[in-house]
Amino acid sequence: MAAAPPLRLHPLCATPPSPRLPSPLRFRPLLLNDFHSSSLKMVSTGCLKTSLPIVPAPTEQEDGFSDEDDVQDGQAVEDDGISPLDLEFMEEEARVAVREYTRSLSRELSIEDEVYVKKEVGVKKKSRSSDGHIPDHLLPRVAIVGRPNVGKSALFNRLVGGNKAIVVDEPGVTRDRLYGRSFWGEYQFMVVDTGGVMTLSKSQVDVMEELAITTTVGMDGIPLASREAAVARMPSMIEKQAISAVEEAAVIIFLVDGQAGLMAADVEISDWLRKNYSNRHIILAVNKCESPRKGLMQASEFWSLGLSPLPVSAVSGSGTGELLDLVCSGLKTNKAFENSEEEKEDYIPSIAIVGRPNVGKSSILNALVGEDRTIVSPISGTTRDAIDTEFTGQEGQKYRLIDTAGIRRRAAVSSSGSTTEALSVNRAFRAIRRSDVVALVIEALACITEQDYRIAERIEREGKGCVIVVNKWDTIPNKNQQTTAYYEQDVREKLRELDWAPIVYSTATCGQSVDKIIGAASMVEKERSRRLGTSILNQVVQEALAFKPPPRTRGGKRGRVYYSTQAAIRPPTFVFFVNDPKLFPETYRRYMEKKLRSDVGFPGTPIRLLWRSRRKADKR
Repeated sequence: MAAAPPLRLHPLCATPPSPRLPSPLRFRPLLLNDFHSSSLKMVSTGCLKTSLPIVPAPTEQEDGFSDEDDVQDGQAVEDDGISPLDLEFMEEEARVAVREYTRSLSRELSIEDEVYVKKEVGVKKKSRSSDGHIPDHLLPRVAIVGRPNVGKSALFNRLVGGNKAIVVDEPGVTRDRLYGRSFWGEYQFMVVDTGGVMTLSKSQVDVMEELAITTTVGMDGIPLASREAAVARMPSMIEKQAISAVEEAAVIIFLVDGQAGLMAADVEISDWLRKNYSNRHIILAVNKCESPRKGLMQASEFWSLGLSPLPVSAVSGSGTGELLDLVCSGLKTNKAFENSEEEKEDYIPSIAIVGRPNVGKSSILNALVGEDRTIVSPISGTTRDAIDTEFTGQEGQKYRLIDTAGIRRRAAVSSSGSTTEALSVNRAFRAIRRSDVVALVIEALACITEQDYRIAERIEREGKGCVIVVNKWDTIPNKNQQTTAYYEQDVREKLRELDWAPIVYSTATCGQSVDKIIGAASMVEKERSRRLGTSILNQVVQEALAFKPPPRTRGGKRGRVYYSTQAAIRPPTFVFFVNDPKLFPETYRRYMEKKLRSDVGFPGTPIRLLWRSRRKADKR
């Protein structure tokens, strides 16, 4: 019968034998993993409420790390200390690891987005390097107006570069105002895309057919009277958005269709512009004139509108240079913008408002900015483009709010066959990617669905901060002090991916608690940008290892953490240099993440833990 191994007593009960320490420890501070995994139980026991039990002293085989293992792992006992060269090498390795992980994740998410919609063909994104940067609210506005389906969004994309606006060959796609920065020479300005301006000469039925408005799809549970009232208001609401864009514009681009020819709606819009905005610089652009020779013939028909027509093509770009020259000539007459000093624009956090359809995203945006920035309607899919709006909080901090289209299940989007909805969902995912904080809006009375979980999962994978907004809180009947606690418990259980996100309860229609959304988002952005000191991080990791060492493998090996560092912010990303990443199972990695959160915070933001094998620096 084998003899029992000697016992090691708790430090408070008896004097333990000296742990096997490497010789360099005499000449340097205490470093992580100077002790073996069992000896770590005697280090930093402040987190334990009860005294440690008597444990047997580990032998060389039980500990899983012999001197041969150390040499095989590239960590000889005499080199267990981290030299300045090794430290610098690992810091660079950590930055490389973050870049590789970010690129890999970005490619993976881009492939998933293509499932919703095929890759769009559009103009290349324009780039410009400029020493001065004028804030968006100081730039002059250039509004594009016209009847539906004349190519306003296509021209908008051509002027601002990229595919910011949804372009589909059907009327009524654009509904809200969409802003984009553009430049030509030394001039910078904001281009505003608008919905098609309807005329009073059309009947309500004709307007509904032209805008492809339905009273059935996506409107389940809404009374028939409310449906008809919402549909009746939709054209006037789209026109109201277009009028708001014209009111604030210094230059107006009146766009007509050269292939369709002169229409009665074009004449009415022309008379309306000349009657009410004769003091503005109005440019008549005849779109869809791809052939320069035929374009002059197509444009000649529009001289009767009393304006000088200019043939252009938003698809091929022909004539847009002359159009931009005319735009800039109109901007020269506005001395207020000429004399405005260029101000350096600080970093502005972006907050994307996302969720399923009809949960109140646009109502939240309008309540925050204090105006009808976007159209609010019970009609499902009212918002289509991702609408950017600058907003200044109570403390003077600027934010960029992004209203998005409702995200339905992928199968529902595919089965509907609607290219517009597929593009809208794609824009919503893009908004999440370019945002800093995401406000995930859920409806109080509606149950949290699988789609909410999918959106939450996407937010976590994108590495964005998150605030869960429970909207329409006033619809919960018989609320008491326990209602919030019960509801929060239900949200935490069903949205496990966002168990670190704060929850805000609001009613957007009456403005109740919407300001708390900005307060919570501001806190989340600060946590997302926080950097943890390396010494504090390694101390927390050491205590986590002492409290719960990594599990052993069947061969008796156990993972060791040599060094850890925070390599990036937004989101906070930590890199752990270990002997073998495979020795740290997913359960232990989740434990380490929870330990970091409980000890150092980071509420409202995901944190990423990357595990890398430690390599020796080349000393030559």
